[in-house]
Amino acid sequence: MPLERKPLTLAERTYLPQILGGLWVTIRHLVRKKQTLEYPEQRPAIPPGYRGVPTLVRDPNGREKCVSCQLCEFVCPPKAIRITPGEIPADAPTAHVEKAPKAFEIDMLRCIYCGLCQEVCPEEAIFLQNQFSMSGYTRAEMVNDKARLYELGGTLPDDHFKWDQKKGRRAGGNGGH
Repeated sequence: MPLERKPLTLAERTYLPQILGGLWVTIRHLVRKKQTLEYPEQRPAIPPGYRGVPTLVRDPNGREKCVSCQLCEFVCPPKAIRITPGEIPADAPTAHVEKAPKAFEIDMLRCIYCGLCQEVCPEEAIFLQNQFSMSGYTRAEMVNDKARLYELGGTLPDDHFKWDQKKGRRAGGNGGH
């Protein structure tokens, strides 16, 4: 049994409505405000809560906040963090802290910027900064060592007075122990 087809109208045969519809979309987008930026001359506004590159920070006195507890290393889903704990010399000003990292590396090619390392850190030593333009020519350049992580991170205030036992006791704490 043959099927009967409905004859095409003039508009359907010439594709005129489809052509006019496509032109209308093009003209509408032509008069809109430009959404692109001329990067790197113009930088985008970073929204609050943006998770950029993870870095290490120092306290206001320039001391390392990291005590090499290795929680960030264990919680990292892609295993991008590698910490080698080291002992602190007895004559150091931070000798009451058990240990400090001898080596601390974050492989930026493996990092998924999830923020779990920042959440789990008990000493608030690792933060995700607003930097997003991290590039290099080799894979080795994308593995940030301890010195580079501190250079990127800078200094943040120490709200819980971990290092100063007198201020910690006055603030109701036990000096960070």
